[in-house]
Amino acid sequence: MSSADKNLSVFTTEGLPDISNKKFAIVVAEWNSEVTEKLFEGAYQTLITYGALPANIVRGNVPGSFELTMGSQWFAQRADIDAVIALGVVIQGETKHNDYINHAVAQGITNVSLKYDKPVIFGVLTPNNMEQALDRSGGVHGNKGDEAAITAVKMIGLKNLILND
Repeated sequence: MSSADKNLSVFTTEGLPDISNKKFAIVVAEWNSEVTEKLFEGAYQTLITYGALPANIVRGNVPGSFELTMGSQWFAQRADIDAVIALGVVIQGETKHNDYINHAVAQGITNVSLKYDKPVIFGVLTPNNMEQALDRSGGVHGNKGDEAAITAVKMIGLKNLILND
């Protein structure tokens, strides 16, 4: 289902793990900050709502979405971080830059997650225009930040279930 047909802030919360002792890093791209700040607010508030302690949420800013991979890796390599949430937006422009950046960031985030054996969540919007970005960062389609945060929580729960952490 495309996000045009789904609210990103509506998700199932059954069986969520206790995250009061888990530490989260949120990496936020500064480019298009009017969108990324809303994504951060959604992710932060969702983590708090489902049991994370404010002291256990750290934030790091990077210049743009391309740099999310490196920022995420620096946090993921820390033993005290249980999950990383990467938040950004790459709006399609007149050139194909968005294709290259989106692919590189998606692959990079995946590689970091596998390298450090912990959830590193791709919370990057890839809209066609600013209106779609705003719609997905707290607008009519909810907030991708909410979705990214709950994904991190659920992945921690799955890891705990499988590996008995």
